Amino acid sequence: MGIWSKIFGSSKHLPDALADYSILKTDIHSHLIPGIDDGAKSLEDSISLINGFVEFGYQKLITTPHIMGDFYRNTPEIILRGLEAVRSEIAKQNIPIQIEAAAEYYLDADFEAKLRNEKLLTFGDNYLLFEISYLNEPDGLMPAIFEMQMKGYKPVLAHPERYPYFYNKPEIYSEITERGALLQLNINSLSGHYGPGALKIGEKLLKEGLVSFLGSDCHHAGHQNLMKKVLNDSRLRLTHEVLNLTL
Repeated sequence: MGIWSKIFGSSKHLPDALADYSILKTDIHSHLIPGIDDGAKSLEDSISLINGFVEFGYQKLITTPHIMGDFYRNTPEIILRGLEAVRSEIAKQNIPIQIEAAAEYYLDADFEAKLRNEKLLTFGDNYLLFEISYLNEPDGLMPAIFEMQMKGYKPVLAHPERYPYFYNKPEIYSEITERGALLQLNINSLSGHYGPGALKIGEKLLKEGLVSFLGSDCHHAGHQNLMKKVLNDSRLRLTHEVLNLTL
C-alpha cells in the first residue's frame, strides 16, 4: 500500500496535486554546501536554496556533496567544515530547518579504497548514498553492494532512473533491490527534466513499489522551480512507497 493510500484511504481519493512536500519531512539528496562541488556556489546561494526547502514544507535536510576521485576530492573534514558554516548562517538568520550532511559517493576505484579503509559519511540508520556512471555500466555494481553491506552500510543507489544503459534491461532494478540496496528517485525525473527515458523508468519504479526514497538532488534554483511544477501537475502525483523513517 502506498503512502497516500495509508493517509487518504482508497486510491480513488488521492489528491490530484500536493500543496507542498511536507509529507516527506526530510530531503536526503542535495548539494547545498557552497563551493565544494557543482551545487551551491556561495553561502548566499546555499541560504536561498534552504529557504526554498522551508517554503516547500521540509523540516530537515541531509545534504550530500559529491565525492569523486577525478573531480570532487572532498573528504569528511571538508564537508563537515562546510556544514558548520551553513549551520551558523541558518542560526544567525533563524531559519526553521535542521541540516545534516552525508555524501554522494561515486562508484570508482577511490570509493573502493575508502570503503575498505575509512569511515564513510552516512545518514539515518547508516544509509550510504552512492551513484554510478551515466555513460558506462559498472562491472562491479553487485559486488560493491555486497561489500557495502559487509561493512555494515545500507546502500542507497542515487537516481537509478538516470542510467540509460539500464533502460533495456528493466529487470536490473528488481535485482538491485533483491541484493539489499535501496533506490532513491529524483523528484525532477517526474517533471521530464532528465528526459523521457528517466521519466518512463521513474514512473515504472514507483508503480512497482521499488522506490524507497524521493530526493530533490537540488543543485540550484532551477531545480526547485521544476519541483514546483511536479507539485502542480496531476499526472505526476507522488503515489509511491516511502520508508517511514526518522532521519
